[in-house]
Amino acid sequence: MATGSDKKQLRLFTVDAFAAQAFAGNPAAVCLLDFDTDVDDVTLQNIAVEMNRTAGFVRPLNAKDDHKTARRLGLRWFTVAKELNLCGHATLASAAVLFYKLGNPHQTVTFCTLSGDLTVSRDGEYLTMDFPVGLTQQKKQADYTELIAALGDEPGVEEVRLCSALSYLMVRLKDGWNRQQFESWRPDIARLERSVRGVLVVVVTTRGSGQQGYVDQAGTPYTFVSRCFAPWINIPEDPVTGSAQTILAQYWSQQLEQTEFYTRQCSSRGGEVRLRLEGDRVKMSGQATIVLDATLHL
Repeated sequence: MATGSDKKQLRLFTVDAFAAQAFAGNPAAVCLLDFDTDVDDVTLQNIAVEMNRTAGFVRPLNAKDDHKTARRLGLRWFTVAKELNLCGHATLASAAVLFYKLGNPHQTVTFCTLSGDLTVSRDGEYLTMDFPVGLTQQKKQADYTELIAALGDEPGVEEVRLCSALSYLMVRLKDGWNRQQFESWRPDIARLERSVRGVLVVVVTTRGSGQQGYVDQAGTPYTFVSRCFAPWINIPEDPVTGSAQTILAQYWSQQLEQTEFYTRQCSSRGGEVRLRLEGDRVKMSGQATIVLDATLHL
């Protein structure tokens, strides 16, 4: 048995992403790996399982840098079930650790990921991520009758679209529900999981209005709202899904003929996101709160 001195020690954080205070938004684990740290993929997956949440693993790209000084770092994301190609909240959380906890002095850091280079910049109280847009294709509702049935008592489906690059299915609901109804609605998760294959996340969105309660605490209305379900990767409902916003920004830009949005993901924890569409990129801004700073012993 390894003694405490023999074990590998990794610094580990929990960050509530898209949240200005603790216990809101989407919690992510952030694990710091040194340039020469040897940790295999099975162990990375096990760390995510141990933390019971999506984990971002941040590593300097050369031996001369560390997390406090690097402008470019590697970043990988693991859920409790698998590695992801793109993850918004764990990217935001990773940048928050670098900027707020470690004192990285740069205005912008770049993460090298499976989705290419992703930058995160300081923007006042917010951190702004630069992500590739999520393009979608319209699908026939008749091809998803079982999935739509699993959504249950909802006001009807306006449109179904598929983002093949992410394997995300977007379902737009017809207008009709107020905010309380939308937030309290519970689809049949087990039936949803059985209804379709080859999908990682179902993104349900609707426009709403201020009169229906879709406003923040200051009374500012949201452009649109959403909820996200991912039982295929052991996440019945995701609190705030940054990657889904890349799809929603593109979709709602086409519907509303605008490029800037203020939106909320209406899970039980909830979180607010500011979006700006710039060609084939989405600028996504949110706040983050670090709630745990610990040492992991392997």
